[in-house]
Amino acid sequence: MPGEVVAAMAAGEAAGRGVVRVTLRHEGRLNAMSRAMWRQLRTVFQDIQRSDGVRCVLIEGAGEAFCAGGDISEYPAFRFDPAQLRDFHESDVWGGLAAMLDCDVPIVARIAGACMGAGVEIASCCDIRIAAAGARFGAPIAKLGFPMAPREAALVAGAVGDVTARQMLLEAATFSAAEMAQRGFLSRVVDTEQLDAQALGTALRIAALAPGAARLNKQTLRAIRKNVPLAPDQQAQAASDLIANNALADPYAYADSAEHREGINAFLAKRAPVF
Repeated sequence: MPGEVVAAMAAGEAAGRGVVRVTLRHEGRLNAMSRAMWRQLRTVFQDIQRSDGVRCVLIEGAGEAFCAGGDISEYPAFRFDPAQLRDFHESDVWGGLAAMLDCDVPIVARIAGACMGAGVEIASCCDIRIAAAGARFGAPIAKLGFPMAPREAALVAGAVGDVTARQMLLEAATFSAAEMAQRGFLSRVVDTEQLDAQALGTALRIAALAPGAARLNKQTLRAIRKNVPLAPDQQAQAASDLIANNALADPYAYADSAEHREGINAFLAKRAPVF
């Protein structure tokens, strides 16, 4: 199974109140994002954007993790070819993330367990992030022999901060929920047993308020960010412009490099990479 991203109106006490649960589900892989899941994420949020009845989105991972990153088992099939690698990041991944960033409906992230790589990227697109005390955050892809794509790096740096982004990407550092709250990434940290109630309660409070005002607020905040240096979407566009104008070396030229192959092959072989 390549995993799935599913959306459903919240049930129970949230029934009929305009809260949609979006669930990342990839059994046995800590909800790692497959190519199919990135495409589904885009479709789900495009549909939500077009829906007048949705007042808040609650995004979560199935089971005990939010999202452990990308599905590395798929990588040998496409990552070593520059054209396919570019298509993966610019179409599949950024397509999903852009749909979230363009969504005018408030998005609450319920984060438990692993929130790594792709998980941090997805969380960076959310308006409010609530995490369990035991959650862990990072993007240790340096261990896999490849960098973060420019637009994704711009998004993450804008959300977690430059210092934290550099530690994640250059040092392969991971952080606790408490540390990420101190660094301004999380709205709050709660005990694991309180996470469901806290996240749903936040979504319900948002849903009880004026939905038109919420959408306008998100549109306004998005417009403001475009005029503020180092805003996530501005950084992403700037990175894209640098590539288009050939001011930045082709960010996907490393596709067939020895260290890229070594990092992924070592992970799949469950051994330490030799760079």
